[in-house]
Amino acid sequence: PPEMIAAQIDAVLADFRVAAIKTGLLPGAAAVRAVARALAGHRKIPLVIDPVIASTSGTRFLDAAGLRALKKELLPRATLVTPNWPEAEALSGRSLETFADAEAAGRLLAREFNCALLVKGGHAPQKNLCRDVLVTRDGRVRWFENARIATRNTHGTGCVLSAAIATGIARGESIAAAVSGARAFLRRALRAGRVANWGGAGPAFAGMRQLRA
Repeated sequence: PPEMIAAQIDAVLADFRVAAIKTGLLPGAAAVRAVARALAGHRKIPLVIDPVIASTSGTRFLDAAGLRALKKELLPRATLVTPNWPEAEALSGRSLETFADAEAAGRLLAREFNCALLVKGGHAPQKNLCRDVLVTRDGRVRWFENARIATRNTHGTGCVLSAAIATGIARGESIAAAVSGARAFLRRALRAGRVANWGGAGPAFAGMRQLRA
């Protein structure tokens, strides 16, 4: 329930020195508003938002009302937002077919919400290349490019990436440095997870377990 979400946030912020905050799947407008209200008094803490709208398998988590609440209540508070191509399309109202489209959507959203945007390229049609574009609040653009890592299951990669970015920011890194380090961490996790018995959790999570070990 939204009240429980808010109570958990309040408890953590009262008990720990929080250096960065990251949100992921927020199931509906009420949950989005609960998070926004709970964070209203903590605007100095960097906020990374992974705007999870639907799962890789196509399950829709955030309806139209939830998306409107996200754009109105939470995204203007963000330090960095990390949409994939379908999420960037939903947020910007633009179709993404090329990397130029991804950069244009990132620029538009960075201006609209006055934050940095990392438009992740995992859904791009190029099969052997993954390109992410970072647009900072001041309009600067940086591309990150790597060969794709072959895996049958990409479940959890966006969650791992955004959490790793938030960790870097909490350590005092710039957004660009945090993104670069998080991408390297995710790639190591994916390579480690390819040979792990990860079940349905996804190779990125399995790789994280192996990296910690």
